[in-house]
Amino acid sequence: MAEDLTQTYDRATFLFENKEFAKAAELFRRLVEEEPDHLEARIWLARSYYHSAQLGRAEEVLTEVVGRWPTEAYAHLLLARTLQRAGRAEEGRQHLLLAEAMGLTE
Repeated sequence: MAEDLTQTYDRATFLFENKEFAKAAELFRRLVEEEPDHLEARIWLARSYYHSAQLGRAEEVLTEVVGRWPTEAYAHLLLARTLQRAGRAEEGRQHLLLAEAMGLTE
């Protein structure tokens, strides 16, 4: 990751840790655009969307993540939680079961 991207990542995580989730999401979105294969940035982006109640965006990011990285247990768990929060718990059940099967417990 280039130095300016590292600084953006650091700022984004700082904002997230300070519960400024919408602002963090903006920065993580830019990072994902610059480095589409950066899984960790995508997870942070999804978490930022989730915590800022942008559930549709979180679902979109997480659906892409589990499509590209199907063994990413945390992404399955977060997708399940996102769908639950959106009132679609049954739809998220398969992702919850996958996360648990991969050893991720709540």
